[in-house]
Amino acid sequence: MTGCSYPSMACGCRHNALRGCFQLTEIQHFSRKVSLKPYRPSRMTVKCQRKQQAVASDKAPVSTETYSEESHDDIKSSHDSPPKTKQATFLETWLQSQGMPEPKVKLKAMYRANQNIDITVAAQDLRAGDTVLRIPEHLIITLKGVFEDEAMAELLTTDKLSELACVTLYMMYEKMNGKKSRWHHYIKELDRQRGRGQMGAKSPLLWEQGQVESLLAGSPVVNMVKDRLKGIEKEYQELDTVWFMAGSLFRNYPYDIPTEAFSLQLFTQAFATVQASIVHLQDVTLSKRFALVPLGPPLLSYSSTSKAMLKYDSSSREVRLIVDRDYKEGEPVFAWCGPQPNSRLLLNYGIVDEQNPNDKMTITATIPNSDPLFPQKRYLLQQHNMSSQQSFQLQRHHDLPPNLLPYLRLGHCTSSDELRQHGAFFQDSAALPPQQEAQVLQNLASCLQQRLQRYRTSQAEDDAVVVDPRAGPREKVAARLLRIEKSILSGALEKVANLPGGTEAVQATCQKEQGSIFPVKLV
Repeated sequence: MTGCSYPSMACGCRHNALRGCFQLTEIQHFSRKVSLKPYRPSRMTVKCQRKQQAVASDKAPVSTETYSEESHDDIKSSHDSPPKTKQATFLETWLQSQGMPEPKVKLKAMYRANQNIDITVAAQDLRAGDTVLRIPEHLIITLKGVFEDEAMAELLTTDKLSELACVTLYMMYEKMNGKKSRWHHYIKELDRQRGRGQMGAKSPLLWEQGQVESLLAGSPVVNMVKDRLKGIEKEYQELDTVWFMAGSLFRNYPYDIPTEAFSLQLFTQAFATVQASIVHLQDVTLSKRFALVPLGPPLLSYSSTSKAMLKYDSSSREVRLIVDRDYKEGEPVFAWCGPQPNSRLLLNYGIVDEQNPNDKMTITATIPNSDPLFPQKRYLLQQHNMSSQQSFQLQRHHDLPPNLLPYLRLGHCTSSDELRQHGAFFQDSAALPPQQEAQVLQNLASCLQQRLQRYRTSQAEDDAVVVDPRAGPREKVAARLLRIEKSILSGALEKVANLPGGTEAVQATCQKEQGSIFPVKLV
C-alpha cells in the first residue's frame, strides 16, 4: 500500500486495525445505520501499533508537561498587578500573526482573590453595538477540526463520548506535542488560568478532597459534583475505544493509548479546564456546536444579565462578540453565559452571579403508590401533564410555583368526592377543609425547614465570609451560593407563612419532631 503511515502492517494497515476495534450493529445515524460496540484492544496489539507508529514518526520526544492542580487557589502575588502577563502577550501576538483582525479588547492581569488572573478588557472606550472580537474559524477548536471529519465527529459524540470529553482528549494530546502544537500559546494560557473564572475559583470538580462537602454542606451542588465526577470517570473508560476509532487521533499522536498516557485525575483536571473554557455556538452544525475560542472564556467574563454573546457568523466564518453596552478602556468585558442557575455556573465555571435571574432550587413531590387513592390521583395528574413524582422550581422574588399547592392538596385528598372536586379545578383549586389545609401547609413548611437545617452556616456567617479579605476564592464562591440558596428557601417559607393559616402551620411544624409522615413526600 503506498502512502501508508504504518508500513509494517498488512494491506490497509490503520484501517484494518480500526476495523478490529468495533463491530457494526444497527442504529439510526442520519441517513446511515451505524453503531459502535466498545472494544479494548489487547496490550500486545497496542504495543505493536505503538512500535509501528514510532518507526513511522519523526516527532520530537514527548513533552513531560501535564495539566496540573495546585493545592489551593489563594496564590499570593503583588497587589501591583502587571498590565499583562508574558503568556497573554504571546497569545495575542500569535493570534494576530495567524490572521485574527485587530480586536478592540485585550488581556489584562487583574488581582482577584489573592492572585493575578488574565481577564479580557476593553482596549479602548467602547459603545454598545461595537464588534470587539473576531476570531476566524481556523483559530477556534471544534470537533470538526479534532476529527478532521464532520460525520465521524457527529457519530462519536452521538454514540460514545460527550463533546467535552473528545475536545479534552484532543487538547491533552496537543499539549504532549509541546511547542510543536499550533495551539501551544493558547494551551499555555489555559494552563495558567487553570480553569479559574473571573472570581479566581476553580470548579468544585477540582477542589481538594473534603472541601466540597465542607464548604457546600447542605447544598444540592454536593451531589451534582459527585454525579459529574462519576460521569467523567465513565467517559474516561471509553477513551481508548474512541482513540482507535478516530483516524486523526490514531495517526497524529503516536503516543500511549489514552488511559495509559493519562490518569483519571489528569483527565478530570483537563476536563474541568475545557469545561470552563467551552463556548456553545448557536445555529451551527453539531460538529461545531462546542468550541474553544481564544480570548473567550475563562478569559472573557460571564454574566447572567448581559445580552452580548459569542456568535458564529457564517458569511465571514468568524466567531464574533458584539457588546451590548458602553465600556470604558480597561473595564472587563462581559458575555452572556446562558440561562444557567448559579449551581451550574459554579460547577461549570467556578463563578456565582448574585444578580442571576435564573436561580432556582428544585423541590420534588412524590405521591406514594401505597396511597389507597393512588390510581385515581395518578389519573387526575396525568390529565394535567403531571406525574406521581413531580419537580417544582422555587425562585427568588417569585411566588410559589402555581401548581405546587394544588398538587399537595390533591395528594392530601382522602376521598373520591374530594378528588373529583379538586381535580376538576386543579390550578384554581380552593383550599381543602381547614384541618386538611393545615396539613398541606405543614407538609410544605416542614420540607423547607428541613432543607434549611441541612446547612452548617447561617446567612450572617455567609455574609461575613464574602467580605472577609482572608477568605480564599473557594470559600467566597461557596458562601455566595449558600446564601442565595438559603434566601430562596427562606423566601418560600415566608410565602407559606403569609397564606391563610400559614403562620400557625409554620409554628406547628417547628414544634413537630423531624420525620413526621405526610401523605406527600417532599424533598
